Amino acid sequence: MDDPPGWIAEFTVTPEQFAAHLDAVVRSGRTPVTISAVADHLAGRAPLPPRPVLLTFDDGFADLPGPTADALAERGLPATAYLTTGALAPGGRSLLPPAPMMKLAGVAELERSGMEIGSHTVTHAQLDTLSAKALAYELRTSKAVLEDALGHEVRHLAYPHGYNSPRVRAMSARAGYETATAVRHALSSDHDERYRIARLIVRRGHTVADVEGWLAGTGARVAPYRDGPKTIAWRWYRRTRALVRGPEFAG
Repeated sequence: MDDPPGWIAEFTVTPEQFAAHLDAVVRSGRTPVTISAVADHLAGRAPLPPRPVLLTFDDGFADLPGPTADALAERGLPATAYLTTGALAPGGRSLLPPAPMMKLAGVAELERSGMEIGSHTVTHAQLDTLSAKALAYELRTSKAVLEDALGHEVRHLAYPHGYNSPRVRAMSARAGYETATAVRHALSSDHDERYRIARLIVRRGHTVADVEGWLAGTGARVAPYRDGPKTIAWRWYRRTRALVRGPEFAG
């Protein structure tokens, strides 16, 4: 977007920047894959192509089925979209602040354009602060809504803002997901964990040189690795705050 809502501006790029980033992917010689290809590799069912790259898009903003999908298709780049169903469904409820969002009715068309569809929960809550009942609702309901819209199983999940925990990962597996992506601000690897696959967030200030560095395998640490003390402390702080305030937006 050229003029995004303030709350999401940090995590957006202009159409010109986006095109430059995609062109960098093409120039890199890497092979774009979807999350299912990564899942098959991590499960030992099929190898990945040489030098793979996974492009993911979260939430389901209004430009996803149009300009974003078109820019990817023009370059022959498959990708994966993780959708927050409560923000897309008629009468749905989510914790996402106001922003133009795509419609649930457009999910099948988005898939036909070359994007694999995954769940990004119902409300975009901080999953690692929820009760077991609320967490099961977020995981299972979003999956069911997308499966109804697409007519087939949805096997992949992205944790809102990457927030997860051992309990969240275990319940994600029990809910029927085969993989879950986190954030971790890191490059993934052959040894990454299926239920917190590392990703890098593209922020508004990232340059083409930053993207080229990641594509070359530099500029970030490599997962898997253990959570550090700051991550664990931040999780406990958010859990305590959620007991007082209730479920909060992950962002």
